[in-house]
Amino acid sequence: MAASASPEGAIERLVIENCAIATVDAHDTEYATGHVVVAGNVIESVGAGKAPEGLAHVDRRIDGTGHLVTPGLINTHHHFYQWITRGLATDHNLFNWLVALYPTWARIDAPMLAAATQGSLGMMVKGGVTTAADHHYVFPRGSGDLVAAELAAAAGIGARITLARGSMDRSEKDGGLPPDFAVETTEGALLATEEAIDTHHDASFGSMVQIAAAPCSPFSVSTELMRQGAELARRKGVRMHTHGSETVEEEKFCHELFGMGPTDYFESTGWLGDDVWMAHCVHMNDSDIAAFARTGTGVAHCPSSNARLAAGIARVPDMLAAGVPVGLGVDGTASNESGELHTELRNALLINRLGAHREAALNARKALRLGTYGGAQVLGRSAEIGSLEAGKLADLVLWKLDGLGHSSIADPVTALVFGPAAPVTLSLVGGRPVVEDNHLSNVDEDAVARTARAEAQRLARIAAEG
Repeated sequence: MAASASPEGAIERLVIENCAIATVDAHDTEYATGHVVVAGNVIESVGAGKAPEGLAHVDRRIDGTGHLVTPGLINTHHHFYQWITRGLATDHNLFNWLVALYPTWARIDAPMLAAATQGSLGMMVKGGVTTAADHHYVFPRGSGDLVAAELAAAAGIGARITLARGSMDRSEKDGGLPPDFAVETTEGALLATEEAIDTHHDASFGSMVQIAAAPCSPFSVSTELMRQGAELARRKGVRMHTHGSETVEEEKFCHELFGMGPTDYFESTGWLGDDVWMAHCVHMNDSDIAAFARTGTGVAHCPSSNARLAAGIARVPDMLAAGVPVGLGVDGTASNESGELHTELRNALLINRLGAHREAALNARKALRLGTYGGAQVLGRSAEIGSLEAGKLADLVLWKLDGLGHSSIADPVTALVFGPAAPVTLSLVGGRPVVEDNHLSNVDEDAVARTARAEAQRLARIAAEG
């Protein structure tokens, strides 16, 4: 039961004690044995030792012996719809992978997206994610209200969502990759994005749904849609998201089409700024990194997807040294079939050690910061989430680290990041459980799996029929 208001109107409390704590605050404060007190939807106190004596209206007390508490993980880039197209085109680079899968994706409808959303989000939440950003940019004609379908399905899981309302207006006939019937007109995409913002965006403290403006990528979107999308976002006061500098092919495409590289193109269209974050950013030179740092533009680092599609190794240590905000992303599960963010903590650390900085690239605590506070920065919510501090939202995870997989690793943060996926004993979003004893609290996991399987089969049949 979550901490909530009692019948007398007093705020009820949840207390977790006897656990290791990694706050990921500005000082990386940690406690070998400490407590967290949740009052309503916020953290009331965090500290060493037992919780304060005499707390009133304690609704639940948890003995966290053998556990580590961290902020909830924050996924900064995903494509939920891809849950029902996993395991396809497994030996392709990005452009060939897109060409292979767009004809299938272009047949998606509202029930398919709802099932894929619960599968994608459910998998992440089971693995400690409490906030997720989804970049949905496929809006086939006659597919129904996809934004409403996704948000309703996400609400059933209980996580916070930033829905980056994507768009594409450059189809095959214009030199793009998606089929003609899978794209929108420029005007239609802008109107639909504005409607999504007006209908669903909630900028208040503790909001469960925020909307971002998110044209898909330079090679599937016109320059006019990029420019007007930036103007719309800033007029409405929402964040902006797109794919950037993912592959060498994209770099070549930008030079051929626009006469400049991706970062210069983004700057020319109004797409650098502290209200912008971009996915991937693998092929960035020193000048690109400096531009991102100068403007405060954020990055969603997706190491598993970058490896799966042979895109390369992003220069994350250099970005961090320059002051670029960096978070982690699962990316779509058609290019990261595991679909959960713990993998990205581990792979961000390991893959970056293959780069120029070798063993000095990242350590366990830097990886955890990427997956928590870094993600909050990228999504513009670092005042609310991303660290365990009094007054912040009670989005936290209680990881079980005394089992076979972790028990011989003395340092709990090292155990979490370097070790196997840790079971989640409890995960809270605003003080409300979304996972208990390693199971989703709000949905039937088996039912979610059955529905996703059925919708994946239906999509495959429709795509095969052409």
